[in-house]
Amino acid sequence: MRQGDVVMSGAVSIETPVLRRFADGQLLNLSKLVIESALQPIVELSTGKVFGYETLLRGHDRLGFASPLELLDTAEEAGQLLGLEQMLSARALAKFATVPDFAHATLFINLDGRLIRSGEQIVDRMLQQLRQAEIPPSSVCFELTERFDNTSAPEFAALMKRMRQAGFKLAIDDFGVGHAEIKLLCDFPVDYLKIDRHFIAGLDASPRKRHLVRNLVNIAHVLGIRVIAEGVEQEAECLACREAGVDMVQGWFIARPTTFVNELQPTYPSLADLGRARRTSQSLDEILIRRQIERLPTVYEHEGIETVFELFRANPRQAFFPVLNANGEPRGIISEHHLKEFIYRPFGRDLLKNKLYERSIAHFVEGAPIIGLDANAERLMTIFANMDGSDCVILTENMRYAGVVSAASLIRVINEKQLQIAQDQNPLTGLPGNRAIRDFMLEAGRDDDQTRFFCYCDFDFFKPFNDHYGFQMGDHAITLFAALMKRYFFSQGDFLGHVGGDDFFIGLRDWTWEEAQEILGRLLSDFHDDVVQLYSSEDRASGRIRGHDRNGIERDFPLLRCSIGVVELPKGLLLDDVGRIGAAIAGVKAKAKDSETGLAVAVFDPHH
Repeated sequence: MRQGDVVMSGAVSIETPVLRRFADGQLLNLSKLVIESALQPIVELSTGKVFGYETLLRGHDRLGFASPLELLDTAEEAGQLLGLEQMLSARALAKFATVPDFAHATLFINLDGRLIRSGEQIVDRMLQQLRQAEIPPSSVCFELTERFDNTSAPEFAALMKRMRQAGFKLAIDDFGVGHAEIKLLCDFPVDYLKIDRHFIAGLDASPRKRHLVRNLVNIAHVLGIRVIAEGVEQEAECLACREAGVDMVQGWFIARPTTFVNELQPTYPSLADLGRARRTSQSLDEILIRRQIERLPTVYEHEGIETVFELFRANPRQAFFPVLNANGEPRGIISEHHLKEFIYRPFGRDLLKNKLYERSIAHFVEGAPIIGLDANAERLMTIFANMDGSDCVILTENMRYAGVVSAASLIRVINEKQLQIAQDQNPLTGLPGNRAIRDFMLEAGRDDDQTRFFCYCDFDFFKPFNDHYGFQMGDHAITLFAALMKRYFFSQGDFLGHVGGDDFFIGLRDWTWEEAQEILGRLLSDFHDDVVQLYSSEDRASGRIRGHDRNGIERDFPLLRCSIGVVELPKGLLLDDVGRIGAAIAGVKAKAKDSETGLAVAVFDPHH
């Protein structure tokens, strides 16, 4: 049976027109015969591991409906929507319970906005089913679809509070195309924001979309919300999502929905490879951040308030503790000052511990910025600065709690990073070294909103000059070239680096090739005019010096010059792994050395 086919109960085959004829009166009973739940993986971008599954309705076509939405609308008209949704949820939960290692995954279930008035009934039924299956509520996330204005229902706020305190997770579905998403984002403590396919389609080729998605991700992370991109269908879109800071992806590029559990994979190696490149590129930041992580004791949201009292008693200097759900994911923090109104009120502590009052830790959780360990230090600092009054940034690894960093810790990370960069600078020229050059190339390679040029500068015939006139004169030639570089390239976005010895690097963004060619030509011309003055009058007149090559053979060498090989990354080309341009660099440097002008350019082709 192919993926998407629906299993019929019994041996009787029922024609679609017959089913549709009776749908209005017996829709729920007929749905029980043919409707199935399909699962589509939601995968962590940084690791390629499956985080959860969205349950999707399949078999609607057997009832004569063109789409699941048409079936739901008909059920609403027939007064059977609640029964249909409860049946779908029960089947989805039963299938989820058969997934290997389901205890570490999350099931995403859509909540139809028209059922908000029946929300208490839905929650009670779901909690009963979860208890029977021994699954914690934190393994279920209700997606708030924005087909209808959820927030207009008077019961909505109370339902969101009940769901949250019961331990369920909440997501805003189809963000960007609905009614009141910004209001939801502002007023309610949701866990996930699912960006609609409209904004993901062609994300790699649209600077406007990338700008919008990048800022949505930053806003969400500041609010302690993780971001899921829906409808990812191409590798380029996946890469663009990752560069925008998206946490998880869902779509046909990763896996299509399936009704067969044995078709589900626990990991997707292709995404793991993409994540590995990112972690390698930010290894310095991650090392520094890991040194500053404070692994505070944690409490679970479903625990009684006495648990946190004990923690504060055992850690009198600590003003807050991270709060996790049963799956080990951070929900926020609980602060001492939120409990003081009870602690210092007569009988306040007894009231909190009274089971009839039903106050768990979940009632006191406040938001905090949440982000993965693979974020760089500057991004962490930006997120922290935008969250007024936050005590910390919560860090996660594989979406689980890894620790916290305070503002003071982040400042130490930034300072140590700057010190490391300073230590990497070349002492002769004061220019950044190889680590900073690689960081620039990685950052510029991912910034495909503009054309970029990587310029590799190498002296020709430097060894015989250095041997003949001594290393002090050789150093003089090197500092002379560095000074000329600084004279010509000083705009914001320009990057100058010293690879070592007589090798230099110039990084340019937002230049045209005509502009770059003109200025690089001036640089080479001025360097040649100045460096020949370092030769004796006799050597200048002859235009060559006698020396030994690298094999020790004595011969004549031309006067010192510089050649520059340029690799162009055109606008719209996203380069994630700078190691891929090694062959292009070697080829264009060889062309530059063989050319009369000492300048050559090659447009990088990622397919070769």
